[in-house]
Amino acid sequence: MIKNYLILLLVTFYIFAAAQPDINGIHMQMIFVKAGNFEMGNNNGKADAKPLHNVTLNDFYLGKYEVTQELWQQVMGIEKGRKLDCMQCPVYDVSMENIELFLSKLNQLSGKHYRLPTEAEWEFAASGGKESKKYTYCGSNNLEEVAWFESNSDMITHPVGLKKPNELGLHDMSGNVWELCSDWYSKSFYKISPVDNPNNTIKSSNHVVRGGSWRSGEERCRVRSRNKDIRDHHISNCGFRLVMEL
Repeated sequence: MIKNYLILLLVTFYIFAAAQPDINGIHMQMIFVKAGNFEMGNNNGKADAKPLHNVTLNDFYLGKYEVTQELWQQVMGIEKGRKLDCMQCPVYDVSMENIELFLSKLNQLSGKHYRLPTEAEWEFAASGGKESKKYTYCGSNNLEEVAWFESNSDMITHPVGLKKPNELGLHDMSGNVWELCSDWYSKSFYKISPVDNPNNTIKSSNHVVRGGSWRSGEERCRVRSRNKDIRDHHISNCGFRLVMEL
């Protein structure tokens, strides 16, 4: 009995340690999202969020916070023209091409495999995963509790983690900055989406972004609301969050 308990403690410690790597002195906090299935989309929402459909996902780790300007600088160095105005705020004004370079460098530094979340992984985690309480926003039905959005942000980004987390301990998945996903955007993808680990790899002009931002209204901040952004568009209210593969 004691032996089994010690083994369980060691396994738990290993999983926790593996999910909390340091990158050039920056402590990265990753949250374990247990495999599960859920109903994705919204039959009562906009056309691109229809139909409600079943999705099954494998285990993954997701960043507790959006990638900060501090982490970006530690991986990429000081970039000419890059505005670093709040080191604990989300990095923004980055193209998908630059994000892909960041991921390549981060993977080399860490020896792990980081990537953008798929849209399905993003929605499952934002909804609370297997611990979901079916909130409208990420962690609450009261947007003020969990998000920086047009009504309370003073029209600027804010340091990560100041608002209440969701059921899994994830912060700012509603509001602050839009979060890029790996999926290419298709208005009709949900109609043909596979059940297991969906990811739209059919190229289009846009990538999926989720969660709303500091200048978004309440509708955009809902966990089931979809949006898109041009692949190489640099904007001040769009950032990203990391998945670490097991």
